[in-house]
Amino acid sequence: MKNKLKTHSGAKKRFRTTGSGKFLRMKGHSSHLRRNKRASAKRSFDKTLVAHDRDVAKLSRLLPYS
Repeated sequence: MKNKLKTHSGAKKRFRTTGSGKFLRMKGHSSHLRRNKRASAKRSFDKTLVAHDRDVAKLSRLLPYS
C-alpha cells in the first residue's frame, strides 16, 4: 500500500490554487508597523498576487493535493 503525502502546514496557510493550477499569494509586511505606512502601501497589501514561476515546482511538492 502506498503512503499518503503530507501537505505542508505553512504553505497551505499562505497559498491557494486556482482552477488553472496557478498559485496565489498575499503580499507580506502588511501588519507590522502599519500605522507608519502610506495609505497607498496599505491598500496594495490587500491585493492577491500570482506566485513566481520559479516557485511553482516547489509549491506543487509542498501542496500535493491542490
